[in-house]
Amino acid sequence: MIIKSRPDIERFLKAPGSEVRAALIYGRDTGVVRERGQQLAGAVTDRPDDPFDVSQLTETDIDGDGARLEGELSAQSMGGGRRLVRLRLGEKVGPERIAAEALGAHLDGRLNPHAFFLVEAGNLAAGSALRKAAEKAQAAAVIPCYEDETGDIARMVRESLARDGVGIETDALAAFTARLPKDRGVARREIERLALYLGPGGGAVATARDLDDFLGVEPEASLSEAAADAFGARLAAARAGLRRAAAEGEQGPTAVRAIGMYLGRLRRTLTLAANGAGLQEAAKSSGVFWKQEREFLRQARGWSLAELDVIQPEVLGADRACKQTGAPDWLIAERLAMQIASRARRLGL
Repeated sequence: MIIKSRPDIERFLKAPGSEVRAALIYGRDTGVVRERGQQLAGAVTDRPDDPFDVSQLTETDIDGDGARLEGELSAQSMGGGRRLVRLRLGEKVGPERIAAEALGAHLDGRLNPHAFFLVEAGNLAAGSALRKAAEKAQAAAVIPCYEDETGDIARMVRESLARDGVGIETDALAAFTARLPKDRGVARREIERLALYLGPGGGAVATARDLDDFLGVEPEASLSEAAADAFGARLAAARAGLRRAAAEGEQGPTAVRAIGMYLGRLRRTLTLAANGAGLQEAAKSSGVFWKQEREFLRQARGWSLAELDVIQPEVLGADRACKQTGAPDWLIAERLAMQIASRARRLGL
């Protein structure tokens, strides 16, 4: 059975029912797929991370070895509860075919009928054997995951910020949601960043003016190139780009924001990759132009989310310094580029 409406999906994820023995959650938005998979896993078993009652597999684990998947689906629960077999698929055809065959055997009752088979996959085509096997079975639920609508994103932002004890005005919410990436996992990280920026638990309510400082503006080409050079450990080229942008009439605060936007693109890419996307696919989803893709991927392999977290306060500090200290804006921007390029060099870039 296919479940498409949001209320029906939410009800199922909370209480799948004992008559359902399998679920296929798939879609282009891997963040939504992972989030819903985790929610369903928690509804199926009280201990979704227990290695004795839960088997967590990837396509690499079953590629060319269908017997392993069927073996996991045949095994009994050691704790007396419902056994969960959770499989995450990528883009390979072989593992998907193996999963379809195992799903058919499971739904026919040839394996452990008390096990729950949860499959999380990417954007499966309509002719996918796995989709066909799941969609025609009453004992299997199929949940396609589409990109969130604007209203869904806005609700997610408000609810997430409220849990952290902060809020956001309507105009600011519209500006913020317009700039959020489509992938829900990356979007949640950006919302968490906004909550940290506002100060969790402080009761602050973000205004459109607050978001001007947080989001910045999309920089022109010279500044984009300068930011890329800084994160690629090319300090001389970064300085040349900054000076060229100054000659073109750009301002120091805009240069700092360009660096912040580039950092955000790297962060989104690495977060997507951490959630299971391929690095190249993650870069494209983050808006990386194909001509810059090769260099951007080189940098993405060198930087980590932890390293970007170290740089983030420096970027925010430089942005504040441009407005408050009276120091020459371009010196502040150049110093920030130097700090980033030096750290990139230490990372081996």
